[in-house]
Amino acid sequence: MIGILSALILLASILLILVVLVQNSKGGGLSSTFAASNQVMGVRKTTDFLEKSTWTLVAVLVVLCLLFTVFNRTGEVKTQQSVSQEKAESATESAPAPTAAPTAVPVTPAPAPAPAQ
Repeated sequence: MIGILSALILLASILLILVVLVQNSKGGGLSSTFAASNQVMGVRKTTDFLEKSTWTLVAVLVVLCLLFTVFNRTGEVKTQQSVSQEKAESATESAPAPTAAPTAVPVTPAPAPAPAQ
């Protein structure tokens, strides 16, 4: 789920960057291209579409980031463990404790041989 949300956030971010770059800060942008060729097409519609798509993409990006935060719970107190770790812990808990450790027999080193003459 986190991977899907990450991909959607990346896609929304790229689309938002492209829509913002198409716009012109002074109102020209993409609409100035269409204004020179055809007035019937409606230049204001292009600007309205770009503005609405910008706000829509911003809202989608905010919602996706909030969903990502909800589903990404790495700060929990109890972390999830793998199945093998859980089995290893349950095996050590159910195994009987050793009663006494075997005693070690002290080993004395052999005496060094006498030097040959």
